[in-house]
Amino acid sequence: MAPLAQQFTGLRCSPLSSSSRLSRTPAKNFPQNKSASVSPTIVAAVAMSSGQTRERLELKKMFEDAYERCRTAPMEGVAFTVDDFAAAIEQYDFNSEIGTRVKGTVFKTDANGALVDISAKSSAYLSVEQACIHRIKHVEEAGIVPGMVEEFVIIGENESDDSLLLSLRMIQYELAWERCRQLQAEDVIVKAKVIGANKGGLVALVEGLRGFVPFSQISSKAAAEELLDKEILLKFVEVDEEQTKLVLSNRKAVADSQAQLGIGSVVLGVVQSLKPYGAFIDIGGINGLLHVSQISHDRVSDIATVLQPGDTLKVMILSHDRDRGRVSLSTKKLEPTPGDMIRNPKLVFEKAEEMAQTFRQRIAQAEAMARADMLRFQPESGLTLSSEGILTVEDVPPAVDL
Repeated sequence: MAPLAQQFTGLRCSPLSSSSRLSRTPAKNFPQNKSASVSPTIVAAVAMSSGQTRERLELKKMFEDAYERCRTAPMEGVAFTVDDFAAAIEQYDFNSEIGTRVKGTVFKTDANGALVDISAKSSAYLSVEQACIHRIKHVEEAGIVPGMVEEFVIIGENESDDSLLLSLRMIQYELAWERCRQLQAEDVIVKAKVIGANKGGLVALVEGLRGFVPFSQISSKAAAEELLDKEILLKFVEVDEEQTKLVLSNRKAVADSQAQLGIGSVVLGVVQSLKPYGAFIDIGGINGLLHVSQISHDRVSDIATVLQPGDTLKVMILSHDRDRGRVSLSTKKLEPTPGDMIRNPKLVFEKAEEMAQTFRQRIAQAEAMARADMLRFQPESGLTLSSEGILTVEDVPPAVDL
């Protein structure tokens, strides 16, 4: 607070004349006259001085009272306490150690990454390399756009501006290993893309992780170069996150898949390649041959007029040689009427299951007839054939000792 003397700076009064009654020495040239009137200028100045002095004294007292309250009761009249203030600060304080997970909101993206608000003293940064477990050129390819709220992990600090460095890739990496352990426990067959090869085997991408497939665990006789960028069936052999070891087997996956293929079953396939004698169809990682004679009841002179690589179609399994790994397919058996595969392949696709069921019934009847013929020549066997084609054993009278 300014001294009182400074508060009165600028207060000016008109000087008193020598003839004023307030003067100590009477004027020599004029006789004193008790009835002389006071100058109006002097009266106004005194009145102004008294009013301003009283106002400044009141202002001084108000500041002194405020100072005393701040000294003795600083929180009087405040809407929150010191504890409330500490709690509010703690709400925006978090552990910034490496490995800590924090929730943040993306508010800006660029070609190199994204800025994320994590309620810290400065914004955090997510680089494009740490934005996804897969290789991307821009964070938007991973669905990272302004306004997205996500959980991140702190991986470092930028020394130039003390901002934190974040990662989504590390979180996705942990989830990928957990997913692989789950798939191994469930003994699931997965389809993975071959992305590389070395002297020992192939490298396949599974759940974003690089897995190793030894050549001894590959069922196909094709060269490694031929399998690059192609998808193959795999089963998990070893999943070890600590050792960063992921070993897979194509041979086991194919064997399990083939065990599920039954004669007369309908499967979905994709045309892989065309040959003069037929088309090779990929049926879930297994290559089957659709011979030219099994495409349609009508003669097919040029396979390319009916099928093209990449076409998806339904085929029926005619035979399956598990030892040699060969599967014979047919669309001819699925034609509602002869020639539909050429003239109306869409109808063949729609009626495939129905036609396959008819085919299986015919096979069952043929087998039943064959068993009946066999029983005619072996009546002593005690076997009979029911109307459903099921073999049953008749009661045979016990042998009698003679």
